[in-house]
Amino acid sequence: MAAPNLLSPTTITGKTVTVNLTTTSATSVLSNAASSGKALKVNSLYVANTTATVANITINQYSAAALGGTAFPIASTIAVPGNATLVVIDKDAYVYLEENTSLGATAGTSSALQIVCSYEDIS
Repeated sequence: MAAPNLLSPTTITGKTVTVNLTTTSATSVLSNAASSGKALKVNSLYVANTTATVANITINQYSAAALGGTAFPIASTIAVPGNATLVVIDKDAYVYLEENTSLGATAGTSSALQIVCSYEDIS
């Protein structure tokens, strides 16, 4: 199935996902399956450092669902100050996830970072 025509979608549903990064391996934030018939418009992505120590974050868009394919950096090894929040994506610089693409995060320090991602599920 093809992704929807954005000029005349059938349904637009606002959603939010949260991810607690507990490892320094790539972790899925949001995935759009192949043949989903959807486009996911990521309106915001916040990374909160819940410790007093600086922690690095990398956010990648992947060329396949479930962190498959090639990783393309949106934010690469950015230092998030202790007890602070980094805005990676906002409504002025949103990102679309087409079918068979995904968004992932890699923390430099495990158990320090949490992500909140707000998006629109368009079909």
